[in-house]
Amino acid sequence: MADRVTVIGWDGSPLTAAARSALGAATLVAGAAHHLALPEVPPTAERIRLGSVALAARRITGHRGTAVVLADGDPGFFGVVRTLRAPEFGLEVEVVPAVSSVAAAFARAGMPWDDAQVVVAHPRTLRRAVNVCRAHPKVAVLTSPGAGPAELGLLLEGVHRTFVVCAELGTDREQVSVVTSDNAADHTWRDPNVVIVIGGPVGPAGAGEGGWIAGRDPAAGPRGWTLPAEAYGGGLGEGEGELLRAAQLARLGPRVGDLVWDIGCGSGAFATDAGRAGAAVIAVDRDLQACARTDAAARRHGVHLQIVRGTAPHVLENLPEPDVVRVGGGGAAVVSAVADRRPRRIVTHAMTRDTAERVGRDLTEHGYRVECALVQSVELDTRAWTETERSVAFLLSGVLPDRTA
Repeated sequence: MADRVTVIGWDGSPLTAAARSALGAATLVAGAAHHLALPEVPPTAERIRLGSVALAARRITGHRGTAVVLADGDPGFFGVVRTLRAPEFGLEVEVVPAVSSVAAAFARAGMPWDDAQVVVAHPRTLRRAVNVCRAHPKVAVLTSPGAGPAELGLLLEGVHRTFVVCAELGTDREQVSVVTSDNAADHTWRDPNVVIVIGGPVGPAGAGEGGWIAGRDPAAGPRGWTLPAEAYGGGLGEGEGELLRAAQLARLGPRVGDLVWDIGCGSGAFATDAGRAGAAVIAVDRDLQACARTDAAARRHGVHLQIVRGTAPHVLENLPEPDVVRVGGGGAAVVSAVADRRPRRIVTHAMTRDTAERVGRDLTEHGYRVECALVQSVELDTRAWTETERSVAFLLSGVLPDRTA
């Protein structure tokens, strides 16, 4: 095992005295090509071109001497330090950090970033990164080959965002470009880059007064998983009661990085509740007035939704793949069409047992594990303890056994 391992962050500025000292004593240096070309790298040191960090860590583990790993920005922020410190390598490292690429990108843009979401986009995580960009007004995306600005723009079809693309920060080839998401695919982009994605909702009142936590403020807006009917202007439709919505949210569990379909969105109550949980939401309804009410509800609560007017199941064909789906209208035919798309979870309701059985059988035939409960709620006027409203519905949910997360 190496006698000493130092990880040095590099942001294009001159190396610190501590970094120069560590490099001068190194017998092995790992880094990208532009790191290994630095004049401070000893000519006699073994050099490793950094591709797979895990492979480099194995080489360092077997090295007898002093090792240095060079990385862009802050190596402890979505960087190499996590891999080097993994239990299978057993490496103890000293870190000499530099300005992170995310901090540098926001500095170039002249923007604060304590309220930004930060995500990493690889081909395997690109869809989830895009969903964060759908749901949040300020996101920094650390890109990779095959998951860059062009791919982000293509997957954000129908959602307008502004991209600030910061390429090769800290180098002589540094370039900062501003484009709209629908034009990003028309350009050729150099790697590596950071994309700042801006647009969408303005948070609830008070959200811009200075935060106390990085990223999205979980305390912004009213407290509660679901909001009462008054928060949506009253007059909610069938299946939109607060208690049924709470049960549906509990079954679906929408979270940051998910894409939720709300089919038959009605007043927009469920879609807005899901958006308040941090998920991206596409709300679908054939009725123009329902789409307008949904848009108004989302704006009122600082939530960005993509609203699609059309009749299910046909309108669903060109929508991006969902993680979880609520079917608020359309019946068994729509549930069946949704199940064909294989989301992790589906939830719907039925007013009769016959309908519930028909939907449940169809979900079972599609390979879902089905649960059904009869949900009854009775609201009381607590001044006289008299009944004011009663609702009864069958709550059905389906979970794919091999996709329980």
